[in-house]
Amino acid sequence: MAENSNAAQQFTDEQLGYVYENRRYVGTKETVGFVLWDAAQSLNINTYTTRFITNIVKIDLGYQTIQKAINSVWDIVNDIFMAAIVEKTRTRWGKFRPYLLGLAVPGCIATLCYWFMPIIFSGTSSMSLGKFIFYVLLEILREGVGTFQGIARTGMLATITPHPVDRTRLITIANFASGTFGEKLPEQIMTIILDLIDNNVFKAGKNGKESQYLMAFVGMGAFTTIVSSGMSFWFFMNSKERIMQSVQTPSIKDSVKSIINNKPVLLMTLADFLAGFGISGSKSDYYIDVLHFASMTMVAGIPAAPLSPISFSFVPWFRRRFSSRFLYIVSNEIGSILYVFVFLFGCIGFNPKTMKGGLYRNKWAMLVAMATWEVIWTLFYGLKSVIGTELYNESMDYCEWKNGYRTEAMTSVAKGLAAKVSQAVSGVVTTALKKFVGYNQNAYTKGEEQPDYVKFYLFAMFTIIPVITGSFGVIPMLFYDLHGKKKERMYAELLQRRKDACTAASEDNLDAVREMEEKLKESKLHK
Repeated sequence: MAENSNAAQQFTDEQLGYVYENRRYVGTKETVGFVLWDAAQSLNINTYTTRFITNIVKIDLGYQTIQKAINSVWDIVNDIFMAAIVEKTRTRWGKFRPYLLGLAVPGCIATLCYWFMPIIFSGTSSMSLGKFIFYVLLEILREGVGTFQGIARTGMLATITPHPVDRTRLITIANFASGTFGEKLPEQIMTIILDLIDNNVFKAGKNGKESQYLMAFVGMGAFTTIVSSGMSFWFFMNSKERIMQSVQTPSIKDSVKSIINNKPVLLMTLADFLAGFGISGSKSDYYIDVLHFASMTMVAGIPAAPLSPISFSFVPWFRRRFSSRFLYIVSNEIGSILYVFVFLFGCIGFNPKTMKGGLYRNKWAMLVAMATWEVIWTLFYGLKSVIGTELYNESMDYCEWKNGYRTEAMTSVAKGLAAKVSQAVSGVVTTALKKFVGYNQNAYTKGEEQPDYVKFYLFAMFTIIPVITGSFGVIPMLFYDLHGKKKERMYAELLQRRKDACTAASEDNLDAVREMEEKLKESKLHK
């Protein structure tokens, strides 16, 4: 195949150096749209969705476990069929844009229904069967729409430009702008609001804190949904797909084959699968239920804030000097390594027999620990934001290089499917464990405390437990080898192939025009 034959093929220094050239295909307007689209992905309050369902909508944790199991099975099943549909799509608007445009409004409406659930089912108990069924059906609908959008989103990013440097530039600019200009602002505002309510700064009305929490979640959830949907839609209207798809759509057999013989994808898929078994609790649960300091996320991040935009300036330097394999491993594992030290620090003074004591219950001590974690982790933020996406895009170029066609839809689904299987297991286990240890769903809105053993559980579940259960994901990436000369050969040949394809297409169009002109002349002579 191409990978083997290229070893004997000779390229000029200019062809081999193509991969490093600073070529630009995406203009200013489209770049701005891409930045808005990227920002829209995190312009939300999704950090608090679990708390929203558990404490505001108040769906029983046992029901939630059932819902997660149902949605996980549906998620896995629908991925395969929807990927096959997208893979065979060929339209004048492209392969992916029709799904991004067509599902933007339905997706927005479904998400608005999600945030209005506490109003729709006001006064119902946590065991309400009607509320549970509505929630299950709504999540099935949102999952289906989200699958089409997710596949199209991943494919769009891989085809918006044919050049790896241009692609890295887009990703870097988008992440830099988002981090600098406050993509997390709604989440931060929500955090402050929750802290003010939790600490009785706002005077509670006749319905107590419960109505205040409801207004905060519904208002912020609806606002962010509408704004982010509008930003995304504007980009969809002004974007282009620049990498040509093969005229003949690949069969499902060919699509599966392209995944099996794509070593970079197989390694990333296996890494995601193993890492997905990591059982992880919510950091916000710990901050709110143990420290009563939801704003810890913001305050601890203050020392690191200036480093976030600076970290993106390191990305080109890292990319030139280290292999993609090394950068991927370091950027993905640095957070887990640091959490080990946070856990050990928090356990100072902890008595496991009585489940009392420990610095993890001291907000000021943990503020120092988490601020240190934030500073070190933020140094790698720019790299982490870019390298994972770029490795996937490289793997799509590898697929085109080796097979002669691209299978973004099936590949993204296959890659995500393995992770979803393991994440489904860990998600069900995590929710079941929360119920098993005796987490009180009503304590938050009633201003009550969780038991001591539950507090330690919440601390361990966001620090040490994810490290222990999810660390095996690093092993497959030790064998990733798409870098150096192999990568140079790949892009040199792809450049030549794409030039040849454009030339052939132009010649075919010219022949078609000449044929039409001849027919027109014959028609006039006949008349």
